[in-house]
Amino acid sequence: AGDMTQFELPEEDPVDSAWILLGSLQHLTDNEQVISCFQSIHKAMRQDGTLIIELPHPRETFSLVECTRNGWEVPLEDENGKESGQLEIIWGDDNDDFDPITQVRQFTVAMELKGIESEDNGISPDLQSVREVVPLRLFTAQEINALARISGFRVESMHGALCEGVDVNDGEEAFRLVC
Repeated sequence: AGDMTQFELPEEDPVDSAWILLGSLQHLTDNEQVISCFQSIHKAMRQDGTLIIELPHPRETFSLVECTRNGWEVPLEDENGKESGQLEIIWGDDNDDFDPITQVRQFTVAMELKGIESEDNGISPDLQSVREVVPLRLFTAQEINALARISGFRVESMHGALCEGVDVNDGEEAFRLVC
């Protein structure tokens, strides 16, 4: 048992590929955690295995504009398929603190149920809205390269998205760092 910083798989059954997607690596906010994660993956892989990492593009780290703020709405249906409201999700806030030394941003994550009457469906008014702050590290390409090498990997290439052909330096198309 363990977490993404410290785990073991049976040595007799190594994996060919491992993926760290959706910025999950950002939850590891110091180098020791990242190195431990990479070393655990390296031990679990075949000699020629591949690790794919997807992170926000480094231009977010050095941008002088507000942090990325994403929002989306999820329509909700009752047991009969009738629309019964929506879940609004907000990722990031203009007032999120960023520490330039540690490169850790305190990201606000908020979820709110809309169009749902709490008396009608037994949902507590306390569950209508949730707001949390999550520390997330922003990485540079050079950091990922160095941390990978320390852990026994080498970076073969970097891309600006998970789809083929998006160069990491493409100012128009690159919105992720994929290594």
